This record gives sequence, structure tokens and C-alpha cells, in this order.
Amino acid sequence: MSSLTRRNFLSLSAATSAALALPTSAYSLTLPAAPGNLRLIFFTDTHNQPELNANEGTTLAFAKIRSLKPDLCIQGGDHAFDLAAAPRDRSLMLLDLYQKTERSLDGIPIHHVIGNHDVFGRDPASNITLTDPLYGKKAFEQTFKTKTYRSFDQAGYHFILLDSIQITADRGFDAMIDDAQLAWLKSDLAATPIGTPIIIATHVPIVSAAPQYSPPDDKAATAIAYQQITHLHGFLLGNAPTVLPLFHGHNIIAVLQGHTHINEVVQWQGIPFITSGAVCGNWWRGSRWGTPEGFTVLELANGKAHWHYETYGWKATNPLPDPYASSPTTA
Repeated sequence: MSSLTRRNFLSLSAATSAALALPTSAYSLTLPAAPGNLRLIFFTDTHNQPELNANEGTTLAFAKIRSLKPDLCIQGGDHAFDLAAAPRDRSLMLLDLYQKTERSLDGIPIHHVIGNHDVFGRDPASNITLTDPLYGKKAFEQTFKTKTYRSFDQAGYHFILLDSIQITADRGFDAMIDDAQLAWLKSDLAATPIGTPIIIATHVPIVSAAPQYSPPDDKAATAIAYQQITHLHGFLLGNAPTVLPLFHGHNIIAVLQGHTHINEVVQWQGIPFITSGAVCGNWWRGSRWGTPEGFTVLELANGKAHWHYETYGWKATNPLPDPYASSPTTA
């Protein structure tokens, strides 16, 4: 052997034999397509509504998104405020308003993730009955013509959209990946060719440090954050320790997250968990814990992801005090 030494040949042979010894149900041995270049925009928590000039802000954000010429977008949930507790007529109005506003992005593929405020009539305060044809997640599925969790491929990348919102018997919600979805996720990852770059999107974060810097005077947020540590509420994903082991052995290059309205990146086990700030900032009342209104831009090239947070020039008319200075970061 000339350029390939005997030792290297034996190592390569052993690695190949080990790969072939894997059960076909565990990993796909199909060679992945060579990943290309994509510009992905992850925008989340628009919380569109007629009040607080929110629709004007959403329109401005969408104009900025269009100007950046993305190849695709993922909306990370909480499209309007608030389908969970609003009466039926208002919820239908909010859905219509959001759809009309999003039409400014026509021609750009947009993939939708469900958020807790997208669950139609979940809260009994809405007076929407369980027998309503749009109750729960049906409104989301019909409006956006999609399932609440699914996967797709584009340009050699595999995208997985998760449903992190599970309605409870008392019409609250748990931030969880349910058993049926866990089984699907395991199967989907197993069917993905080894080495394929994977991007996962979820509304509720799987990994985040947000409870650590929840402002001490924000009692409601702090209570929710520390309840989540004991897996009692939906600030972070309650069964993350069950979900995370499924990622092992797969080339996950980014996990995109919303819900907290904070621009944050936590690197864990080599995976960047990128929580995006919200289009609405602090629910259209200024910045949220130091994060101004905006969205996340990802450049996918040669199987790698690079990202930065992008603002769009919105100024709230009646901002609330923010205990942290606004400082968008670039990664």
C-alpha cells in the first residue's frame, strides 16, 4: 500500500465493520447529500394583535426579513396574542390578522412551530368548548396546513420541528415532548443518514440558562423559572433529560428555541441551543431582559451554522423598565 498505510487500512476496516454491525433500525447508513448554502431566518413570538401598534411592528419586522432574502424561514411559535384565552371571535380575528400580515413574505417558504399562545381556546376563560372544531391544536393545523411536529429536508440539511406544548386535563399546559412524539423523533433521527447536519426547532427551550438571570423583582417570571427546575411548569422543557439522549450520535448543528423572548446561546455537549429574542420584545413594551425586538439569522454553509441576532428598528410607544441594558449579540 502506498498512500494508505497498513495501520490506517486496518483502522478504516475496523471502523467500517463497526458501522456495518449497527442494527439498521438504529442508524441509517445511506450516504447524506452534500450540504449546500442556505440563509435561514428564525423569527418567533410575534404576538401580533391590533393593540400597542403590534401589527405595525410585525409588518416592519417582516419587511426587514424580506430585505435579507432568506431561502426559508421558521416561525418559532406564539403567532398572535392570545389564542389560548381570548373569546372565539377575537381568536379568529387574530388568526386572520396574522395571516394577512405574513402575506408580505409570500414567495419565501415559511415553516411554523406551535407555541403555547397558539392553542385555540385552551384556557377556560375563552369560553370555547372542547367540542369546538378548532379547539386546541386544530386551529393551528388548519390555519398553517401543517402538523404540529414534522421534519423536512432542504439543500442537504434535515430540519425537525417539535411540538413542546401538551394540553393538560385542567386545560393548562405542560412544556413536554409527549410519548408519541418521542417515538417519532427517535425513528426520524434513526432514518436520517449519519453525518447529515440537523437543525431542530422548538417553542419552549430544551436547554437555557434563563432561570439564572430572571430579575429578582420579576416575581412571576422567577416563580415560573424555579417551578420549572422541579418540572412543574412550562418555562423550560420539563422532560429535557428524556429528549437530550436521543440527540447522541447525530450531527445536530443548531437547536432553535423561542418562548422566553431572550437572545441567548448555551453550548451543551457540542450542540448550540440558540434561544432567539422575540419579534415583539417584551410583548410590544420594549426590550426583554436586555434583548430588543428582533429575530435570528443563520447562515448554513458546508454543513456548518453561523448566526447573529438582527434588530429591525422598532421603538415601543410605551416601554416598560428593563432591568438589563439592551445589547444584541452576534455569534
